[in-house]
Amino acid sequence: MSEIKGIIFDYGGTLDSRGVHWSEVLWEGYCLAGVPIDKETFRAAYVEGERALARERIILPQDDFHTLLRKKVAIELSYLPEKPAESTRERWTDVIAHYCDNAARSCIDEARPVLDELQRRGYPLMLVSNFYGNIDEVLRAYGIREYFKGIIESAVVGVRKPNPTLFRLGVDALELPAEAVLVVGDSLRKDIEPAEQLGCHTLWLKGKGWTADEDALTHPHTITRITQVLDYLDNNR
Repeated sequence: MSEIKGIIFDYGGTLDSRGVHWSEVLWEGYCLAGVPIDKETFRAAYVEGERALARERIILPQDDFHTLLRKKVAIELSYLPEKPAESTRERWTDVIAHYCDNAARSCIDEARPVLDELQRRGYPLMLVSNFYGNIDEVLRAYGIREYFKGIIESAVVGVRKPNPTLFRLGVDALELPAEAVLVVGDSLRKDIEPAEQLGCHTLWLKGKGWTADEDALTHPHTITRITQVLDYLDNNR
C-alpha cells in the first residue's frame, strides 16, 4: 500500500451530514415544519428542485448555506400539488432552512477537530464537490475554509461527479500521484468508484442513502463517522 500524503474530501453528505443523503435531512425539516405531504411527493419535489438549480443560476457565489437552503426549499415547495398561502409557505421555509442549517453546523462542528488534526499532521487537503457555485462562501461561513488548499467545484469547472475528471483535478492540485491520495466521500457511485478508477485510496462514509439498493451495497473501506478517518490513517502507516 502506497503511503497517503494528501486527502480529498467531498463536501455535501460527507462533512455536513454524517454520510446521510441530504434528502433525508430535508425530509426531517419538512416533518418538523408540518408540511402536509407524503415522502414520495417530497422526493419528487426534491428532484425537480435539483433540476431547477442545475438549469438556472439561482444560487449566487455569495450565498451562505442558510440562504441556499431558503432558495432551495422555496423551489421545492413550488412543486407541491397544493399551493399553500404565502404566509404558510414562508413559515415552512423558515423552519426547514433553520433546521437544516443547524443540522449541517452540528456535523461541521464534529468534522472540524478531524480537519484540524489532519492539518497538524501535515496532510494537504482538497475539497472536491458537486455544488452550486458557492461552496467557498459556505466553508467560510462555517469556519473551515482555511483547512483546504483548494476547491474543485462542479458548477465552477463544468464537470460533475461521477466523472473522474473532477477528482483528477483535485489530485493534480495536490501535486501528488493518485496512489498517494485518500478520497473520503459519502457516495459509492459518485465519490468512491471514480476515485478508485484513478488509483486513489478511498473511504466510504456510509449513512442512509437515496435508495434501499444503495443502502445494501458494501465496500471494504467503509466508515460511519468522520473521526474514523484518523483511525484509518493510523492503521495504514
